[in-house]
Amino acid sequence: MGSDTITLLSSREIEKMRQAGSLAAALLDHLEPMIKPGVSTLELDNEAERWTQAHGATSAPLGYHGFPKSICTSVNEVVCHGIPNGKQILKDGDIMNIDVTPILDGYHGDTSRTFFVGTPSARAKKLVEVTEECLMKGIAAVKPGGRIGDIGAAIQEYAEANGFSVVRDFVGHGINRVFHTAPQIPHYGKQGKGKRLRSGMVFTIEPMINEGTWEAQMLDDGWTAITKDGKLSAQFEHTLAVTGDGVEILTRSD
Repeated sequence: MGSDTITLLSSREIEKMRQAGSLAAALLDHLEPMIKPGVSTLELDNEAERWTQAHGATSAPLGYHGFPKSICTSVNEVVCHGIPNGKQILKDGDIMNIDVTPILDGYHGDTSRTFFVGTPSARAKKLVEVTEECLMKGIAAVKPGGRIGDIGAAIQEYAEANGFSVVRDFVGHGINRVFHTAPQIPHYGKQGKGKRLRSGMVFTIEPMINEGTWEAQMLDDGWTAITKDGKLSAQFEHTLAVTGDGVEILTRSD
């Protein structure tokens, strides 16, 4: 993470973030039809990189602290930061999060969605639906004068009420010209706690919700995090701006 100083963005900067966010959402829309049994995660990465370059942008993850690919592809029990691989072939019933961050004109647009490969199990379907709803409940808790803890509290309450758990090890983050900066946005917490939200703050909310335990462990590649019990994990992410009277999602799909 970057420094502890929270940057408030001007309306001009937020417009730049809006353009980057719109491109990020369009990239996920573009990849979605490719997500089917028999496709490798490397094919998705290659297409994402081609499309990003064709749209005058660059891929923030590529080379970030040594990350080797342009997107993260996190399948089934992978919580986050899965590395695309030619040998990893999607199969019917898989769930997969794709996390993209194109940089456009110096600004980062960061978003992710969990997709179904073929037909999901009832349990997988419920997990993914609850996770997306957790993101929306977190976003609904954002308003100027609110607290960062309000976001995590709303997410945690909904996830746990549905029998799922919230990953603690990875959090949302401030984002602008810098990929990861202050503030950190935990997806669990207590209402009324944490830093105050102010108009001009821009950050991600990106809950990772697990079928079983919230605990995660790292693989030897130093990037891939998986659930400790091998059960499923899902994630959705938006970049958003705190506005004068509420919140604007900057990575909403058209």
